[in-house]
This record gives sequence, C-alpha cells and structure tokens, in this order.
Amino acid sequence: MPAKTPPTYVGLDISKDQLDYCLSETEEGRCAYTPAGRAELIQKIRALPGARVVCEASGGYEKLIVAELLQADIEVCVAQPGRVRAFAYAEGLMAKTDRIDARLLRRFGEKITLRLAVPGDPAATTLRELLEHRRQTTTQLTEVSGRLPLAGPTLGKLLVKQQRFLERQIAEVEKMIEQHIDRDPDLKKKSERLQQVKGVGPVLSATVLAYVPELGQIESSQLSALFGVAPYPDDSGHHSGPRHIRGGRAQVRHVLYMAAVSAARSNPILAEFYQRLLATGKPSKVCLVAVMRKMVCLMNKLIQNPDFVLA
Repeated sequence: MPAKTPPTYVGLDISKDQLDYCLSETEEGRCAYTPAGRAELIQKIRALPGARVVCEASGGYEKLIVAELLQADIEVCVAQPGRVRAFAYAEGLMAKTDRIDARLLRRFGEKITLRLAVPGDPAATTLRELLEHRRQTTTQLTEVSGRLPLAGPTLGKLLVKQQRFLERQIAEVEKMIEQHIDRDPDLKKKSERLQQVKGVGPVLSATVLAYVPELGQIESSQLSALFGVAPYPDDSGHHSGPRHIRGGRAQVRHVLYMAAVSAARSNPILAEFYQRLLATGKPSKVCLVAVMRKMVCLMNKLIQNPDFVLA
C-alpha cells in the first residue's frame, strides 16, 4: 500500500489582535484577528496539501480560531506553552517574537508527536465557562473574607457588601450549573453515575465532565496522567528517588484532592484503603494521592462500562 502522505505543518502564533503564521520555510505572514483576517488565513491554509496547524494555548484567545479551523476540516494541535519553550531552549533559541514563535511552532509540530484537537461539545463548553466563573468568584470571595477582619469601620462596610454580593453570585452560578446539567440528558446521566461513588459530589462530577471529555474513552492509567495524579520515577544509576506527581489539568486535580479528603473519611472502601496505606508507614499525602487515583479509576469504569456496579 502507498505510504500515507505526511501532513504539511503550519505554525500559528495567536495574540489578542493578530495572527502570525508560518506556512513553509519561505512563506509566512500576519493577519488581523478579525472575521475577515481569519477567513483569509483559513483560505491560505486550505490550499496546502494535508495541512495541520500547530498553535499554543493562549489564555483562551486560541478558542475561536481553533473552532473555525476544525469547522473547515483542518487538523489542529494545541500545544502546551511550556513544552514549546523547552523545545526552543533545546534548539538554543533564546529570542522570542511573534514571527519567531510561528516558525518555532511549525518545527515543533514536525518533530514532536502531538494530539489532534477535536471539536468541543457545546454543552461541555458552556459548563466549563460556568465553572470558570464560579472558580473566579470563589477566589474573590476568599480574598474579601481574608481582608475583612483587618478592615476599619468604613472599609468594613464596603467589604461586607461585596462579600454578600459574591455569595449571591456563587449561589446563582451554582443553580445555573445544576440546571444546565439537568437540561442535558447525557450530562445528567453521567453526573448521576459519577456521584454513585461516595465522596464524588456535584462540584467534582461537573468539573470532570467539563474538563475531561476523555473520561470513559481511554485507559485509567492515561486518565491518571491527565488528572495529574500519575507518579513519575526519579531514578538514575544507583539512585532511586521518591516518585512525584506532576502536570495534568490543575483545575480538576484541585477539586479531586478535596473530594479524596472526604472519601478517605466517609467512603468505607476508600477509607479502609487509606488507613491500610497509612499503617505501612506511607506519608498521608502519598496515601491521599493513591485515593485520588482510585477515584479516577472508579469514575472511568463507571462511564466506560454501563454494567459496572460498585461494591
């Protein structure tokens, strides 16, 4: 059989107002981040045989152009900025401009195997936006509550007013999240399934459904890495260092940690597992991370296999 034609990589550096692109060694350019500019860029990329665009996650600015590229049936890879910067250092490249970054992204795609982006589920995208708003509002409330005890009478009144407003906002967005999940049959079914695990509540189930679309589609070991709870070795020669977790999706890991604390106390099976690990002399944090991995495996099984029943 004939060999598959390798893709033509396109580097795309995204900023708030402009898009810098590198189509080949000799062809590069810049266009405005406007509907007309994006349409012009997509038309140029479409003319390339087997085009595959490589861009970085840019704080959300990449979402619109990535969605439009996918809609135009153009393959897209969204790379982690840290990996791209490490690749630049490995090349000995210290300079950084938008055009240099576009060329760098093109070379990065050619050398590194990246996962292709897939069109996002609109229901999950909306859920993610609501959860982001809840997280930001909760952070603001924590900051205001921390300032309140030290505030004078005048500032105290303003902070109390702001605190009450933020509390109402959180209650409102939590209600919207609940209603959004209830209106979508697929999200509702998965949420109810996940909450069968004692320790998994509405916040964790919603967070997992919003940020981990791979749930139920890949192996639990891979999913643990996505959650950021997979232990990585630190061995060299005769040295055998302790394993550490790293990477993954921090938003999910933070919520999962608090759920694991609850499960280690209230879930009879996971509590026994936690205590058994403690009895062997393992540190409490290590035991909690092990509980987190167990919860990831359970949630994955529940979504992967409709016939799977918890003990």
